[in-house]
Amino acid sequence: MIGAGIVGLSVARELSLRDPDLRVAVFEREPRIAVHQTGHSSGVIHSGIYYAPGSLKARLCVAGAQEMYDYCAERGIPAARTGKLIVATGAEQLPRLAELERRGHANGVPGLRRLNQSEAREFEPHAACLEALHSPSTGVVDFAAVAGSFAADLERAGGTVHLGCAVESLGGGTLVHAQGTTRARATISCAGAWSDRLAVAAGAPPEPRIVPFRGAYLRLRPERSDLVRASIYPVPDPELPFLGAHLTRDADGSVLLGPTALLAGARDAYRPTRIVAADLRETLAWPGTWRLIRRHWRAGLTELTHLVSKRALVGAARRLVPELRVDDFVAGPAGVRGQALGRDGSLLDDFLVSRAGGVLFVRNAPSPAATSSLPLGRLVADEAAPLLA
Repeated sequence: MIGAGIVGLSVARELSLRDPDLRVAVFEREPRIAVHQTGHSSGVIHSGIYYAPGSLKARLCVAGAQEMYDYCAERGIPAARTGKLIVATGAEQLPRLAELERRGHANGVPGLRRLNQSEAREFEPHAACLEALHSPSTGVVDFAAVAGSFAADLERAGGTVHLGCAVESLGGGTLVHAQGTTRARATISCAGAWSDRLAVAAGAPPEPRIVPFRGAYLRLRPERSDLVRASIYPVPDPELPFLGAHLTRDADGSVLLGPTALLAGARDAYRPTRIVAADLRETLAWPGTWRLIRRHWRAGLTELTHLVSKRALVGAARRLVPELRVDDFVAGPAGVRGQALGRDGSLLDDFLVSRAGGVLFVRNAPSPAATSSLPLGRLVADEAAPLLA
């Protein structure tokens, strides 16, 4: 197993629990688990509203949210059903809100309800909207803590996690890594933002390419945090897999505004100035990058403005909560989303599991992968069964 994020650890845990005689080893290049996307998310447990009915995201998110709450209750990990409002602030957004409602009901999202303005104010008194969707099953948790619990489950079942152990090559049942060479009956790669590189190295086609998008947050000052009770989201752009700048109360009780979504110069660009030449070269050499830019340049300009102008990002938030002010916010955390991008510039909007050279790859697992991690782990373990037979 390659990758000790929440998805890789869920798969490894599932395999170990299924077969106590199976020796499961996880190789992680970083000195800690959950360093990248798992440890840099807002911690939202998504309910499954946004995703196309019948997609893997839709099926696994709805099931995964309930399983996540159950798992956290069993392990004593704090997880709160805080709820969420998706608010339409203009009449032109109401058809898209209706489509989200349709998707949510088709996906079996529990408790989803359409609200008028006064009903919405009962949940978020400071929110501005014409109408809203309320999702009571949305919540928050520390996904890094969940990943740590998955690792503990794996180790109790006899598995091992090897940190600081980057895999250099794979294929033919052999992994060459920083600590030597390992022969394996089956290899599964859950390498997140680096998943395409390992897939291509094992003989898979280059498409889709992983392109990094950096997302930065602002943090609401504690003395103003009573303006947001839980989470307030805008109606998203259906052309993009991003949800727009939103307000979320995280697992620590802080209210975050964001994230921005801009092409990044590195797959671990937690600082805006970080550039890794190989990462940037691969992004710029991919034809899909330029087709994406041509197709969505207006959205890109908006995101760039939000990155460089705190006033602009807070202005977007003021459409949701008019009482917010620029000086209510300080700098917050940042994360990087590894997004699969086709050669034609299309953004892959579902999980993708594929096989090449006797290796099973999770090639796209963006949000809501953390929410979906328990059923996604089972799905990948099922796909791996023929390799273990």
